Amino acid sequence: MTYCVGILVADGLTMIADTRTNAGLDNVAQYRKLHVFERPGDRIVSIATAGNLAITQSVISMLNEGILDPETGEMESVWTQPSMFRTAQFVGRAIREVYRIDGPALEQSSAGFEVTMLVGGQIARGRLRLFMIYRQGNFIEATEDTPFLQIGEHKYGKPILDRAIKFRTGIDEALKLGLISMDSTMRSNLGVGMPIDLITIPRDAIRHEVLHRIEPGEPYFHDLRERWSAALRAAHQAIPKPPYSG
Repeated sequence: MTYCVGILVADGLTMIADTRTNAGLDNVAQYRKLHVFERPGDRIVSIATAGNLAITQSVISMLNEGILDPETGEMESVWTQPSMFRTAQFVGRAIREVYRIDGPALEQSSAGFEVTMLVGGQIARGRLRLFMIYRQGNFIEATEDTPFLQIGEHKYGKPILDRAIKFRTGIDEALKLGLISMDSTMRSNLGVGMPIDLITIPRDAIRHEVLHRIEPGEPYFHDLRERWSAALRAAHQAIPKPPYSG
């Protein structure tokens, strides 16, 4: 299981991903699910992955190494795309290419072809954008009305973001709320766990500002978890009791 979230606000973009993977209770491991392709001043592309680990690793490798364009005879990669829209299309193409190679065998073995990705970032002369790519290779984009996208085990963290995230939310506040949504997910699903990888990308900077891994026991995240729990207890205790009981 996985939880990844991308939040696109006026100031910039933040993306957060856990690192826990499991294929049963006795086969739990850690793998990076937040991948960054960066050439400062030219492009910064951050990709968060959910689904079958073998599939997501194949897609990421293909994005980096490239796919042959049959029309031009040239190799296309994440480094050659001229815009974030074309990058999202290219990620979808890579997913379909991996399906062409591995999909039939996976479906014959009842393993299924499960993959979803968040693709966010900015390429020079273009806009900062955030997309969610589906297993079919098509995608949707975050907007001012819906400034965050989630993949994986998203239901536990979504109510927090629904109530608090707006397009005008500051980037630091967006990061904090994203971490609270991650904490809520980890508390409710043992399949999501630390370490946590995160990135923040200021709008029009064409580079990351923060690229960090939160390890178990990190003081700030521990304090955030304790403060959020205390705030929830204080909030519900401050609400008058229901008038329906005696």
